[in-house]
Amino acid sequence: MGEGPVTAEDSTGAGYPVVGTPYGAVRGRYENGLAVFRGIPYAAPPFGPRRFRPPVPPEPWTGVRDAGAFGPTPPKPPYSEAFAKLLADPVVPGDDCLNLNVWTPEPGPGARLPVMVWIHGGALTRGSSAIPVYDGRSFARDGVVCVSINYRLGVEGFGLFPDAPANPGLRDQLAALEWVRDSITQFGGDPDRVTVFGESAGAISIGALLASPRAEGLFRRAVLQSGAPEVTERDKVRRLVRRMAARLRIPATARAFAVADRAALAAAQAEAGRRASPIVGGAAFGIVVDGDLVPRDPLEALIEGDAAKDVELLVGWTSEEYRLWLAPTGLVERLDRLGPVALTAARARCRCGPEVPRGYRLARPGAGTADLVGQLVTDFLLRVPLHRLADAHRARSHVYEFAWPSNVPGLGACHALELGFVFDTVGVPEAERLAGPGAPQSLADEMHAAWVRFAVTGDPGWPAWDDTHPVRVFGSGGPEIVRGHRDREMALWESRAPAPTRVERAPASPGPGAAPRTVVGRLRRPGAMRRI
Repeated sequence: MGEGPVTAEDSTGAGYPVVGTPYGAVRGRYENGLAVFRGIPYAAPPFGPRRFRPPVPPEPWTGVRDAGAFGPTPPKPPYSEAFAKLLADPVVPGDDCLNLNVWTPEPGPGARLPVMVWIHGGALTRGSSAIPVYDGRSFARDGVVCVSINYRLGVEGFGLFPDAPANPGLRDQLAALEWVRDSITQFGGDPDRVTVFGESAGAISIGALLASPRAEGLFRRAVLQSGAPEVTERDKVRRLVRRMAARLRIPATARAFAVADRAALAAAQAEAGRRASPIVGGAAFGIVVDGDLVPRDPLEALIEGDAAKDVELLVGWTSEEYRLWLAPTGLVERLDRLGPVALTAARARCRCGPEVPRGYRLARPGAGTADLVGQLVTDFLLRVPLHRLADAHRARSHVYEFAWPSNVPGLGACHALELGFVFDTVGVPEAERLAGPGAPQSLADEMHAAWVRFAVTGDPGWPAWDDTHPVRVFGSGGPEIVRGHRDREMALWESRAPAPTRVERAPASPGPGAAPRTVVGRLRRPGAMRRI
Protein backbone atom coordinates (compact mmCIF):
# COMPACT_ATOMS: atom_id res chain seq x y z
CA MET A 1 0.00 0.00 0.00
CA GLY A 2 3.02 2.30 -0.06
CA GLU A 3 2.11 3.85 -3.41
CA GLY A 4 -0.75 5.91 -1.92
CA PRO A 5 -4.47 5.67 -1.24
CA VAL A 6 -7.04 3.68 -3.11
CA THR A 7 -10.83 3.81 -2.88
CA ALA A 8 -12.71 0.72 -1.80
CA GLU A 9 -16.44 0.23 -2.30
CA ASP A 10 -19.07 -1.53 -0.21
CA SER A 11 -22.08 -3.39 -1.57
CA THR A 12 -23.93 -0.12 -2.12
CA GLY A 13 -21.13 1.38 -4.17
CA ALA A 14 -20.13 3.91 -1.49
CA GLY A 15 -16.44 4.80 -1.49
CA TYR A 16 -14.00 4.48 1.38
CA PRO A 17 -10.43 5.85 1.49
CA VAL A 18 -7.84 3.11 2.01
CA VAL A 19 -4.30 4.07 3.01
CA GLY A 20 -1.22 1.99 3.83
CA THR A 21 0.71 2.27 7.10
CA PRO A 22 3.92 0.48 8.12
CA TYR A 23 1.79 -2.18 9.85
CA GLY A 24 -1.01 -2.68 7.31
CA ALA A 25 -3.71 -0.91 5.34
CA VAL A 26 -6.57 1.03 6.99
CA ARG A 27 -10.00 1.94 5.66
CA GLY A 28 -11.45 5.27 6.72
CA ARG A 29 -14.57 7.24 5.82
CA TYR A 30 -15.37 10.24 3.67
CA GLU A 31 -17.24 12.83 5.73
CA ASN A 32 -18.24 16.12 4.09
CA GLY A 33 -15.54 15.66 1.49
CA LEU A 34 -12.78 14.93 4.01
CA ALA A 35 -11.09 11.59 4.65
CA VAL A 36 -11.26 10.52 8.29
CA PHE A 37 -9.45 7.57 9.88
CA ARG A 38 -10.13 6.69 13.52
CA GLY A 39 -8.60 4.21 15.94
CA ILE A 40 -5.39 3.44 14.03
CA PRO A 41 -2.97 1.58 16.38
CA TYR A 42 0.48 3.13 16.67
CA ALA A 43 1.66 0.72 19.38
CA ALA A 44 0.66 -2.66 20.77
CA PRO A 45 -1.92 -2.93 23.60
CA PRO A 46 -0.07 -1.98 26.82
CA PHE A 47 -1.37 -4.86 28.94
CA GLY A 48 -0.25 -8.31 30.00
CA PRO A 49 3.57 -8.49 29.87
CA ARG A 50 3.64 -5.01 28.29
CA ARG A 51 1.88 -3.29 31.20
CA PHE A 52 3.94 -0.44 32.69
CA ARG A 53 6.60 -1.02 30.01
CA PRO A 54 7.61 1.30 27.15
CA PRO A 55 5.42 1.03 24.05
CA VAL A 56 6.31 -1.45 21.30
CA PRO A 57 5.09 -1.47 17.67
CA PRO A 58 1.73 -3.08 16.93
CA GLU A 59 1.55 -6.49 15.33
CA PRO A 60 1.24 -6.11 11.54
CA TRP A 61 -2.10 -7.18 10.08
CA THR A 62 -3.12 -8.60 6.75
CA GLY A 63 -5.95 -7.30 4.63
CA VAL A 64 -7.54 -3.93 5.34
CA ARG A 65 -8.29 -2.87 8.92
CA ASP A 66 -11.41 -0.80 9.44
CA ALA A 67 -10.73 2.68 10.84
CA GLY A 68 -14.25 4.04 10.95
CA ALA A 69 -14.74 4.43 14.72
CA PHE A 70 -12.71 5.77 17.63
CA GLY A 71 -10.53 3.12 19.21
CA PRO A 72 -10.48 2.10 22.88
CA THR A 73 -9.65 4.80 25.40
CA PRO A 74 -6.99 4.22 28.09
CA PRO A 75 -8.14 3.18 31.59
CA LYS A 76 -9.11 6.17 33.74
CA PRO A 77 -11.40 7.06 36.63
CA PRO A 78 -14.46 9.17 35.85
CA TYR A 79 -14.63 12.85 36.72
CA SER A 80 -16.36 13.80 39.93
CA GLU A 81 -20.00 14.79 39.55
CA ALA A 82 -19.18 18.50 39.67
CA PHE A 83 -16.67 18.30 36.83
CA ALA A 84 -18.55 15.69 34.78
CA LYS A 85 -21.26 18.31 34.19
CA LEU A 86 -18.69 20.53 32.46
CA LEU A 87 -16.14 18.18 30.89
CA ALA A 88 -16.99 15.35 28.50
CA ASP A 89 -14.88 12.20 28.81
CA PRO A 90 -16.26 9.27 26.78
CA VAL A 91 -15.11 5.72 27.46
CA VAL A 92 -14.52 3.24 24.63
CA PRO A 93 -13.78 -0.25 26.05
CA GLY A 94 -10.95 -2.44 24.81
CA ASP A 95 -7.23 -3.13 25.15
CA ASP A 96 -5.93 -1.53 21.94
CA CYS A 97 -5.91 1.97 23.49
CA LEU A 98 -2.67 3.27 21.97
CA ASN A 99 -4.33 4.57 18.85
CA LEU A 100 -4.73 7.78 16.89
CA ASN A 101 -7.04 9.50 14.42
CA VAL A 102 -6.35 11.35 11.17
CA TRP A 103 -8.44 13.97 9.34
CA THR A 104 -7.09 14.86 5.90
CA PRO A 105 -8.43 16.78 2.89
CA GLU A 106 -6.22 14.94 0.43
CA PRO A 107 -4.87 11.47 1.30
CA GLY A 108 -1.89 10.50 -0.79
CA PRO A 109 1.86 11.14 -0.86
CA GLY A 110 1.65 13.99 -3.33
CA ALA A 111 -0.18 16.48 -1.12
CA ARG A 112 2.60 17.27 1.41
CA LEU A 113 0.28 19.35 3.62
CA PRO A 114 1.18 20.79 7.03
CA VAL A 115 0.36 18.51 9.96
CA MET A 116 -1.00 19.29 13.43
CA VAL A 117 -0.79 16.65 16.18
CA TRP A 118 -3.12 17.14 19.16
CA ILE A 119 -2.13 15.94 22.66
CA HIS A 120 -5.13 16.21 24.99
CA GLY A 121 -5.17 17.42 28.57
CA GLY A 122 -6.86 16.07 31.69
CA ALA A 123 -4.24 16.26 34.48
CA LEU A 124 -2.52 13.18 32.96
CA THR A 125 -5.35 11.14 34.49
CA ARG A 126 -8.36 11.72 32.22
CA GLY A 127 -9.33 12.66 28.68
CA SER A 128 -8.92 11.03 25.28
CA SER A 129 -8.88 11.80 21.58
CA ALA A 130 -12.54 10.73 21.31
CA ILE A 131 -13.92 13.90 22.96
CA PRO A 132 -16.15 15.60 20.35
CA VAL A 133 -14.65 19.04 21.04
CA TYR A 134 -11.38 17.71 19.55
CA ASP A 135 -12.88 16.84 16.16
CA GLY A 136 -10.21 17.71 13.59
CA ARG A 137 -12.50 18.34 10.62
CA SER A 138 -12.07 22.13 10.66
CA PHE A 139 -8.30 21.83 10.40
CA ALA A 140 -8.62 19.43 7.47
CA ARG A 141 -11.19 21.75 5.89
CA ASP A 142 -8.56 24.50 6.04
CA GLY A 143 -5.79 22.45 4.42
CA VAL A 144 -4.08 20.90 7.45
CA VAL A 145 -3.77 17.19 8.22
CA CYS A 146 -4.94 16.83 11.83
CA VAL A 147 -3.88 13.93 14.06
CA SER A 148 -5.13 13.28 17.61
CA ILE A 149 -3.68 10.64 19.89
CA ASN A 150 -4.40 8.55 22.98
CA TYR A 151 -1.74 7.78 25.57
CA ARG A 152 -1.65 5.96 28.91
CA LEU A 153 -2.97 7.95 31.86
CA GLY A 154 -2.68 8.03 35.63
CA VAL A 155 -0.83 5.19 37.30
CA GLU A 156 -0.72 3.25 33.99
CA GLY A 157 1.15 6.07 32.26
CA PHE A 158 2.82 8.10 34.99
CA GLY A 159 3.14 5.88 38.03
CA LEU A 160 6.67 5.56 39.42
CA PHE A 161 7.88 2.09 40.39
CA PRO A 162 11.27 0.63 41.36
CA ASP A 163 10.92 -2.15 38.76
CA ALA A 164 9.73 -0.26 35.65
CA PRO A 165 10.88 2.70 33.52
CA ALA A 166 9.36 6.10 34.33
CA ASN A 167 7.04 8.11 32.10
CA PRO A 168 5.46 5.35 29.94
CA GLY A 169 2.64 7.74 28.97
CA LEU A 170 5.14 10.27 27.63
CA ARG A 171 6.91 7.45 25.80
CA ASP A 172 3.54 6.67 24.18
CA GLN A 173 3.39 10.24 22.88
CA LEU A 174 6.90 9.90 21.48
CA ALA A 175 5.90 6.65 19.74
CA ALA A 176 2.86 8.38 18.22
CA LEU A 177 5.05 11.18 16.88
CA GLU A 178 7.39 8.59 15.39
CA TRP A 179 4.37 6.99 13.70
CA VAL A 180 3.51 10.40 12.25
CA ARG A 181 7.05 10.79 10.95
CA ASP A 182 6.95 7.37 9.29
CA SER A 183 3.33 7.25 8.08
CA ILE A 184 1.80 10.69 7.59
CA THR A 185 3.02 11.15 4.00
CA GLN A 186 0.55 8.47 2.85
CA PHE A 187 -2.26 10.49 4.46
CA GLY A 188 -1.29 13.68 2.63
CA GLY A 189 0.94 15.18 5.30
CA ASP A 190 4.48 16.52 5.27
CA PRO A 191 6.58 14.98 8.09
CA ASP A 192 8.89 17.99 7.92
CA ARG A 193 6.04 20.43 8.71
CA VAL A 194 4.61 19.01 11.92
CA THR A 195 3.15 21.22 14.66
CA VAL A 196 2.33 19.67 18.02
CA PHE A 197 -0.38 21.38 20.05
CA GLY A 198 -1.83 20.55 23.43
CA GLU A 199 -3.68 22.01 26.40
CA SER A 200 -3.04 21.70 30.14
CA ALA A 201 -1.38 18.29 30.68
CA GLY A 202 -0.99 18.06 26.91
CA ALA A 203 0.98 21.31 26.91
CA ILE A 204 3.07 20.15 29.87
CA SER A 205 3.83 16.98 27.89
CA ILE A 206 4.89 19.04 24.89
CA GLY A 207 7.20 21.02 27.15
CA ALA A 208 8.93 17.78 28.13
CA LEU A 209 9.13 16.64 24.50
CA LEU A 210 10.59 19.99 23.46
CA ALA A 211 13.47 19.40 25.88
CA SER A 212 13.91 15.69 25.12
CA PRO A 213 16.83 14.73 22.86
CA ARG A 214 14.81 11.71 21.70
CA ALA A 215 12.08 13.95 20.25
CA GLU A 216 14.46 16.16 18.28
CA GLY A 217 13.37 16.55 14.67
CA LEU A 218 9.87 15.13 15.17
CA PHE A 219 8.14 18.53 15.02
CA ARG A 220 8.88 21.99 13.73
CA ARG A 221 6.46 24.10 15.76
CA ALA A 222 4.68 23.74 19.11
CA VAL A 223 1.61 25.26 20.75
CA LEU A 224 1.37 25.21 24.55
CA GLN A 225 -2.14 26.12 25.76
CA SER A 226 -2.51 26.67 29.51
CA GLY A 227 0.42 24.47 30.43
CA ALA A 228 4.12 25.21 31.01
CA PRO A 229 7.12 22.88 30.91
CA GLU A 230 7.53 21.28 34.33
CA VAL A 231 8.44 18.10 36.14
CA THR A 232 6.93 16.61 39.28
CA GLU A 233 8.97 15.62 42.31
CA ARG A 234 9.58 11.89 42.25
CA ASP A 235 8.65 11.56 45.92
CA LYS A 236 5.26 13.17 45.24
CA VAL A 237 4.45 10.53 42.62
CA ARG A 238 5.78 7.74 44.85
CA ARG A 239 3.50 8.88 47.69
CA LEU A 240 0.48 8.61 45.44
CA VAL A 241 1.50 5.13 44.29
CA ARG A 242 2.04 4.04 47.90
CA ARG A 243 -1.41 5.33 48.86
CA MET A 244 -2.93 3.27 46.07
CA ALA A 245 -0.92 0.21 47.08
CA ALA A 246 -2.08 0.52 50.68
CA ARG A 247 -5.69 0.77 49.58
CA LEU A 248 -5.29 -2.27 47.30
CA ARG A 249 -3.17 -4.16 49.88
CA ILE A 250 -0.44 -4.93 47.36
CA PRO A 251 3.26 -3.96 47.11
CA ALA A 252 4.05 -0.63 45.43
CA THR A 253 5.72 -2.35 42.48
CA ALA A 254 4.92 -2.54 38.78
CA ARG A 255 4.82 -6.33 39.03
CA ALA A 256 2.06 -6.21 41.65
CA PHE A 257 0.12 -3.43 39.94
CA ALA A 258 0.31 -5.23 36.57
CA VAL A 259 -1.89 -8.08 37.79
CA ALA A 260 -4.36 -5.82 39.62
CA ASP A 261 -7.87 -5.37 38.32
CA ARG A 262 -8.16 -2.23 36.16
CA ALA A 263 -11.40 -1.08 37.75
CA ALA A 264 -9.91 -1.48 41.23
CA LEU A 265 -6.85 0.50 40.16
CA ALA A 266 -9.02 3.31 38.81
CA ALA A 267 -11.05 3.45 42.01
CA ALA A 268 -7.91 3.48 44.18
CA GLN A 269 -6.39 6.19 42.01
CA ALA A 270 -9.48 8.38 42.28
CA GLU A 271 -9.52 8.03 46.06
CA ALA A 272 -5.77 8.58 46.52
CA GLY A 273 -5.78 11.76 44.43
CA ARG A 274 -9.12 13.09 45.65
CA ARG A 275 -7.72 16.08 47.54
CA ALA A 276 -5.11 17.15 44.99
CA SER A 277 -5.76 20.16 42.74
CA PRO A 278 -3.77 22.91 41.02
CA ILE A 279 -4.85 25.35 43.74
CA VAL A 280 -3.89 23.34 46.83
CA GLY A 281 -1.24 21.07 45.30
CA GLY A 282 -0.89 17.63 46.84
CA ALA A 283 0.38 14.29 45.60
CA ALA A 284 -0.35 13.88 41.90
CA PHE A 285 0.85 12.06 38.83
CA GLY A 286 3.27 13.99 36.65
CA ILE A 287 6.25 13.76 34.35
CA VAL A 288 9.48 13.08 36.24
CA VAL A 289 13.15 13.45 35.39
CA ASP A 290 14.21 9.96 34.32
CA GLY A 291 17.73 10.46 32.93
CA ASP A 292 16.58 9.12 29.55
CA LEU A 293 13.53 10.61 27.84
CA VAL A 294 13.50 13.51 30.33
CA PRO A 295 17.16 13.98 31.28
CA ARG A 296 16.61 17.21 33.25
CA ASP A 297 14.01 19.82 34.15
CA PRO A 298 12.60 20.80 30.73
CA LEU A 299 11.95 24.45 31.64
CA GLU A 300 15.55 24.88 32.73
CA ALA A 301 16.81 23.18 29.57
CA LEU A 302 14.69 25.39 27.34
CA ILE A 303 15.51 28.63 29.15
CA GLU A 304 19.22 27.86 29.07
CA GLY A 305 19.00 27.26 25.32
CA ASP A 306 19.99 23.60 25.48
CA ALA A 307 16.95 22.29 23.58
CA ALA A 308 14.50 23.05 20.74
CA LYS A 309 16.54 26.00 19.52
CA ASP A 310 14.79 26.07 16.13
CA VAL A 311 11.23 25.14 17.19
CA GLU A 312 8.81 28.06 16.86
CA LEU A 313 6.39 28.49 19.76
CA LEU A 314 2.85 29.72 20.34
CA VAL A 315 2.06 29.86 24.06
CA GLY A 316 -0.73 31.28 26.16
CA TRP A 317 -3.45 30.96 28.76
CA THR A 318 -6.99 31.97 29.63
CA SER A 319 -7.46 35.08 31.74
CA GLU A 320 -9.27 33.24 34.56
CA GLU A 321 -7.81 29.73 34.45
CA TYR A 322 -8.55 29.16 38.12
CA ARG A 323 -12.31 29.53 37.71
CA LEU A 324 -12.57 25.92 36.49
CA TRP A 325 -10.66 24.72 39.54
CA LEU A 326 -12.73 26.73 42.03
CA ALA A 327 -16.26 27.45 40.79
CA PRO A 328 -17.67 23.91 40.27
CA THR A 329 -16.81 22.80 43.82
CA GLY A 330 -17.87 25.89 45.76
CA LEU A 331 -14.30 26.82 46.66
CA VAL A 332 -14.84 30.46 45.64
CA GLU A 333 -17.15 31.04 48.61
CA ARG A 334 -14.97 29.02 51.00
CA LEU A 335 -11.78 30.91 50.09
CA ASP A 336 -13.54 34.26 50.35
CA ARG A 337 -14.64 33.34 53.88
CA LEU A 338 -11.12 32.28 54.88
CA GLY A 339 -9.66 35.62 53.77
CA PRO A 340 -6.08 36.18 55.04
CA VAL A 341 -5.70 32.50 55.97
CA ALA A 342 -6.27 31.52 52.33
CA LEU A 343 -3.75 34.10 51.12
CA THR A 344 -1.16 32.77 53.57
CA ALA A 345 -1.73 29.26 52.24
CA ALA A 346 -1.41 30.56 48.67
CA ARG A 347 1.93 32.13 49.55
CA ALA A 348 3.17 28.75 50.74
CA ARG A 349 1.80 27.04 47.62
CA CYS A 350 3.49 29.61 45.35
CA ARG A 351 6.68 29.93 47.42
CA CYS A 352 6.56 33.71 47.31
CA GLY A 353 7.08 36.50 49.79
CA PRO A 354 4.36 38.82 51.14
CA GLU A 355 5.10 41.49 48.54
CA VAL A 356 3.52 39.35 45.80
CA PRO A 357 -0.01 38.98 47.24
CA ARG A 358 0.24 42.57 48.51
CA GLY A 359 0.92 43.76 44.96
CA TYR A 360 -1.97 41.70 43.58
CA ARG A 361 -4.28 43.23 46.20
CA LEU A 362 -3.22 46.75 45.21
CA ALA A 363 -3.69 45.96 41.51
CA ARG A 364 -7.18 44.50 42.13
CA PRO A 365 -8.67 46.52 45.01
CA GLY A 366 -12.17 45.12 44.50
CA ALA A 367 -11.22 41.46 44.06
CA GLY A 368 -12.25 38.81 46.55
CA THR A 369 -9.81 36.45 48.22
CA ALA A 370 -10.65 33.58 45.87
CA ASP A 371 -9.83 35.69 42.82
CA LEU A 372 -6.53 36.80 44.33
CA VAL A 373 -5.58 33.25 45.30
CA GLY A 374 -6.60 31.98 41.88
CA GLN A 375 -4.57 34.55 40.01
CA LEU A 376 -1.55 33.95 42.22
CA VAL A 377 -1.60 30.20 41.56
CA THR A 378 -2.33 30.72 37.85
CA ASP A 379 0.67 32.99 37.51
CA PHE A 380 2.89 30.68 39.55
CA LEU A 381 1.98 27.64 37.46
CA LEU A 382 1.54 29.20 34.03
CA ARG A 383 2.25 32.83 33.28
CA VAL A 384 5.59 33.24 35.05
CA PRO A 385 7.20 30.14 33.47
CA LEU A 386 5.69 30.87 30.04
CA HIS A 387 6.95 34.47 30.20
CA ARG A 388 10.39 33.16 31.10
CA LEU A 389 10.23 30.67 28.24
CA ALA A 390 9.18 33.29 25.69
CA ASP A 391 11.88 35.69 26.94
CA ALA A 392 14.65 33.11 26.64
CA HIS A 393 13.62 31.02 23.62
CA ARG A 394 15.90 31.47 20.63
CA ALA A 395 13.35 30.74 17.92
CA ARG A 396 10.37 32.97 17.20
CA SER A 397 7.62 32.89 19.84
CA HIS A 398 4.08 34.29 19.96
CA VAL A 399 1.92 34.78 23.06
CA TYR A 400 -1.87 34.94 23.43
CA GLU A 401 -4.53 35.26 26.12
CA PHE A 402 -8.11 33.99 25.83
CA ALA A 403 -10.38 36.43 27.69
CA TRP A 404 -13.95 35.72 26.53
CA PRO A 405 -16.06 34.86 29.62
CA SER A 406 -18.26 31.78 29.50
CA ASN A 407 -22.03 32.14 29.41
CA VAL A 408 -22.13 29.60 32.25
CA PRO A 409 -22.40 31.62 35.49
CA GLY A 410 -19.25 31.67 37.60
CA LEU A 411 -16.83 30.18 35.06
CA GLY A 412 -15.53 33.38 33.47
CA ALA A 413 -12.67 32.85 31.00
CA CYS A 414 -11.75 29.58 32.66
CA HIS A 415 -9.30 26.77 32.00
CA ALA A 416 -10.11 24.73 28.84
CA LEU A 417 -12.76 27.18 27.61
CA GLU A 418 -10.71 28.09 24.53
CA LEU A 419 -10.69 24.53 23.16
CA GLY A 420 -13.96 24.77 21.25
CA PHE A 421 -12.70 27.99 19.67
CA VAL A 422 -9.36 26.53 18.63
CA PHE A 423 -11.03 23.48 17.05
CA ASP A 424 -13.96 25.56 15.70
CA THR A 425 -16.38 23.23 17.49
CA VAL A 426 -18.17 25.74 19.75
CA GLY A 427 -21.52 24.45 18.48
CA VAL A 428 -21.18 20.84 19.68
CA PRO A 429 -23.03 20.03 22.93
CA GLU A 430 -19.82 19.04 24.72
CA ALA A 431 -18.33 22.50 24.08
CA GLU A 432 -21.52 24.17 25.29
CA ARG A 433 -21.05 22.52 28.69
CA LEU A 434 -18.25 25.01 29.39
CA ALA A 435 -19.17 27.89 27.09
CA GLY A 436 -22.93 27.84 27.46
CA PRO A 437 -25.22 28.51 24.49
CA GLY A 438 -24.48 31.24 21.98
CA ALA A 439 -20.68 31.26 22.00
CA PRO A 440 -19.50 33.76 19.36
CA GLN A 441 -18.68 31.99 16.09
CA SER A 442 -16.71 35.03 14.94
CA LEU A 443 -14.25 34.54 17.81
CA ALA A 444 -13.90 30.86 16.91
CA ASP A 445 -13.20 31.89 13.32
CA GLU A 446 -10.44 34.26 14.49
CA MET A 447 -8.79 31.86 16.91
CA HIS A 448 -8.97 28.77 14.72
CA ALA A 449 -7.55 30.73 11.78
CA ALA A 450 -4.63 31.90 13.93
CA TRP A 451 -3.73 28.29 14.83
CA VAL A 452 -3.92 27.30 11.15
CA ARG A 453 -1.71 30.24 10.13
CA PHE A 454 0.83 29.29 12.76
CA ALA A 455 0.98 25.69 11.52
CA VAL A 456 1.30 26.82 7.89
CA THR A 457 3.66 29.79 8.20
CA GLY A 458 4.86 30.09 11.81
CA ASP A 459 3.09 33.48 12.05
CA PRO A 460 -0.37 33.40 13.70
CA GLY A 461 -1.07 36.99 12.67
CA TRP A 462 0.43 39.24 15.35
CA PRO A 463 3.95 40.39 16.28
CA ALA A 464 6.42 37.89 17.65
CA TRP A 465 7.50 38.22 21.29
CA ASP A 466 10.15 40.87 21.85
CA ASP A 467 11.09 43.28 24.61
CA THR A 468 7.70 45.04 24.26
CA HIS A 469 5.91 41.78 25.13
CA PRO A 470 3.03 41.80 22.61
CA VAL A 471 0.11 39.56 23.61
CA ARG A 472 -2.84 38.81 21.34
CA VAL A 473 -5.96 38.96 23.52
CA PHE A 474 -9.01 37.09 22.22
CA GLY A 475 -11.95 38.65 24.05
CA SER A 476 -15.52 39.88 23.86
CA GLY A 477 -14.59 43.03 21.98
CA GLY A 478 -12.64 41.22 19.30
CA PRO A 479 -8.92 40.46 19.23
CA GLU A 480 -6.45 43.13 20.19
CA ILE A 481 -2.73 43.43 20.81
CA VAL A 482 -1.69 44.43 24.33
CA ARG A 483 1.97 45.25 24.81
CA GLY A 484 3.35 44.58 28.25
CA HIS A 485 0.16 42.72 29.17
CA ARG A 486 0.39 41.46 32.78
CA ASP A 487 4.00 42.59 33.06
CA ARG A 488 3.15 44.47 36.27
CA GLU A 489 2.03 41.24 37.95
CA MET A 490 4.92 39.26 36.48
CA ALA A 491 7.41 41.77 37.84
CA LEU A 492 6.06 41.33 41.37
CA TRP A 493 7.69 37.92 41.41
CA GLU A 494 11.02 39.73 41.27
CA SER A 495 9.94 42.92 43.09
CA ARG A 496 10.14 45.15 40.04
CA ALA A 497 7.38 47.23 38.50
CA PRO A 498 7.31 47.73 34.72
CA ALA A 499 6.06 50.68 32.76
CA PRO A 500 2.31 50.88 31.98
CA THR A 501 0.91 48.63 29.27
CA ARG A 502 -0.24 49.84 25.87
CA VAL A 503 -3.08 48.47 23.78
CA GLU A 504 -3.66 48.36 20.04
CA ARG A 505 -6.52 46.91 18.05
CA ALA A 506 -5.78 43.89 15.91
CA PRO A 507 -6.98 43.79 12.30
CA ALA A 508 -10.39 42.22 11.89
CA SER A 509 -9.27 39.42 9.57
CA PRO A 510 -5.50 39.29 9.06
CA GLY A 511 -4.28 37.13 6.23
CA PRO A 512 -1.47 34.63 6.55
CA GLY A 513 1.63 36.39 7.73
CA ALA A 514 -0.15 39.67 8.40
CA ALA A 515 0.85 41.53 11.54
CA PRO A 516 -0.79 44.46 13.34
CA ARG A 517 0.93 47.81 13.30
CA THR A 518 3.60 48.49 15.90
CA VAL A 519 2.96 50.91 18.75
CA VAL A 520 5.34 53.85 18.74
CA GLY A 521 7.74 53.63 21.62
CA ARG A 522 9.04 50.66 23.56
CA LEU A 523 8.23 49.44 27.02
CA ARG A 524 10.78 48.46 29.61
CA ARG A 525 11.30 44.73 29.81
CA PRO A 526 10.82 43.34 33.31
CA GLY A 527 13.69 40.94 32.91
CA ALA A 528 13.93 37.21 33.37
CA MET A 529 11.83 35.85 36.21
CA ARG A 530 13.63 34.27 39.11
CA ARG A 531 13.21 30.55 39.65
CA ILE A 532 10.17 29.92 41.88
